[in-house]
Amino acid sequence: MSTDWYEMELRVRYSETDAMGVLHHMNYLSYFEVARTELFRAQGGDYRALEERGFFLVIAKAECSYRKPAHYDDLLTLRVRVSKMSGAKLAHDYEIKRDQTLIATGSTVLACVDAEGAIQRMSRDLLHGESPE
Repeated sequence: MSTDWYEMELRVRYSETDAMGVLHHMNYLSYFEVARTELFRAQGGDYRALEERGFFLVIAKAECSYRKPAHYDDLLTLRVRVSKMSGAKLAHDYEIKRDQTLIATGSTVLACVDAEGAIQRMSRDLLHGESPE
């Protein structure tokens, strides 16, 4: 497991803001998902293939700390890394910056389940499209 940060940029869209032009708080979790999905893809993973094989990664816990507001048309840098992988859990850390200003941090824990919601053990191979252990 690499603990290196993966970075990507995303611009705040008008539809994601409130009446004051501030990014609505719930969109930070959506941004975390975008970054997490792109990290997975960059590491050779494929969510669609994983789900076709009967494995689903669901959010078990999500946290976000808001430090500064983001506004319409801000260009943000999303950073994500895998912080822990064990058994059926996969944890991520997040940072969102505007230029060099840290505007939010967060973390998520994903659980691996089957189509019925039963916990499934993960392996690094499983997350990269190979047969599970």
